[in-house]
Amino acid sequence: MSSFDNKITARAHTNIALIKYWGKQNAKLKIPTTNSFSLTLDKFYTETSVTFKENYTADRIIFNGKPLSDSKAARIVALLDVIRGMANQDIYAEVNTTNMVPTSAGFASSSSGFAALAAAACKSIGLNLSKKELSRVARRGSGSACRSIYGGFVEWHKGLGDRTSFASPFNEQPDWNLNVIAVMVNQAEKTMSSTKGMEISKKTSPYYNAWKQVCKNDLKNIKKAIKNRDFEKLGSISEENAMRMHALTLSASPDYTYFDGKSLQVIKTIQSLRSNGIPCYFTMDAGPNIKVLVEPQNTDKVVQELKSLFSTDQIVVAAPGPGIEYL
Repeated sequence: MSSFDNKITARAHTNIALIKYWGKQNAKLKIPTTNSFSLTLDKFYTETSVTFKENYTADRIIFNGKPLSDSKAARIVALLDVIRGMANQDIYAEVNTTNMVPTSAGFASSSSGFAALAAAACKSIGLNLSKKELSRVARRGSGSACRSIYGGFVEWHKGLGDRTSFASPFNEQPDWNLNVIAVMVNQAEKTMSSTKGMEISKKTSPYYNAWKQVCKNDLKNIKKAIKNRDFEKLGSISEENAMRMHALTLSASPDYTYFDGKSLQVIKTIQSLRSNGIPCYFTMDAGPNIKVLVEPQNTDKVVQELKSLFSTDQIVVAAPGPGIEYL
């Protein structure tokens, strides 16, 4: 057995951004224009095994049991290249990934995917990194992946360069019962990628500079809400921040949107429940699927209302989840 025949398996959970990341100041290094803030979820995750082998002549990438084409594997190979450079090794790997998240449908599958890849690959090649260092590596694969290194509430510090852009835990094991109801209205791959959408919004939306100030204020206020266990404040800040992010897509040139008709149905349902005295709030990333923040005592009521519109398998109730795990 060669010294590099070392299979490592890592599991990372996806996160939902409560204060959104929408736009990069450095596209190559995936350094954002604003700080962001997220909650890691327990129900959606990616498991990735990585084995570096000295007799391989190329990387082998297997995704959900099937080999990926070179074009689809390019981002994975690019992150492996970063990790090889850090370890000063010229050696190829087999990567085997199982994704328990809908891919490219606005469920942050890339956040759990690249966090698991970074963790497994770094350990397999012999790098012993702190979580902070690991979050920087994961960021190079997908910006939001840096937040999935940690559980619970997490902040991504935008930084000014590679060394200063990383995630840190705000409250990794929140002693606060919260649920996130994921409503999978459409699991098809989106037509406008997050990367392309961010670039268009940043370049053309007349509101982009205001967005940066909005995020700064929202971040300060959401931290206060969490410290005070103020659910209604947490929810309203998250919902407003999401809608303001989507205003950047509608005000871009060319304009685009991630909403579809069913997304709007969910939004109207949540607003109606709230007007009838049930505190619940929605958030939405770059895809049509909606996540609903709700406290456990109201979860069943919200689920029942959503079941009048969607099938049971389209509705998943999640809770705060853990950070990176080695299996």
